[in-house]
Amino acid sequence: MTLLTREQMAQRIARELEDGFYVNLGIGIPTLVANYIPENISIVLQSENGLLGIGPFPIDGQEDADLINAGKQTITTIPEASFFSNADSFAMIRGGHIDLTVLGALEVDQEGNLANWMIPGKMVKGMGGAMDLVAGTKRVIVCMQHKNKAGESKILKKCSLPLTGVKCVNKIVTDMAVLEFTKEGLKLLEKAPGITVEEIKNSTEADLIIEGEIPDMIF
Repeated sequence: MTLLTREQMAQRIARELEDGFYVNLGIGIPTLVANYIPENISIVLQSENGLLGIGPFPIDGQEDADLINAGKQTITTIPEASFFSNADSFAMIRGGHIDLTVLGALEVDQEGNLANWMIPGKMVKGMGGAMDLVAGTKRVIVCMQHKNKAGESKILKKCSLPLTGVKCVNKIVTDMAVLEFTKEGLKLLEKAPGITVEEIKNSTEADLIIEGEIPDMIF
């Protein structure tokens, strides 16, 4: 079984971007999406710490320590970027002005519930902006490994960890598959090249809707 790399997952998510979108990218794999924005569209990346207009990650040796995203990673800005207060940033999020957010997860369940901010008993810095993003953004995509380090499914019948948001996830992109929440339930849309539908079923605790032949992902 050959799983997708972090970069391949980011490339697949970049195909979800649409011209004119305002997009927030969460910490981890989602930040890599900034490197794969299609050339034929124009989008604006937003960061909770008060920035509109994030560019690709800087080349080694050209980092500016004063330019960081919400995850404290050094970034670049596009020429028309703007800077503002944290309060204005969250007014933007809570006001429904962000078209898409991409963020990681510890667990997602078949109802579209999301748990991504704490594991009881471990040190927790806080929920951060995730709660506001999943509540205020028009569309939410989760990007994560399909299974945890113990080899257990992270896509469950019911989340066991404290929730970040309820019925808030629209789509999941993992290192094995692309899944979408529909009125009928969680539907398998695409599979990673070299991964079989049977392997995805065996790696997923949640109930899946599988209809017809499942195509390979296109990056």
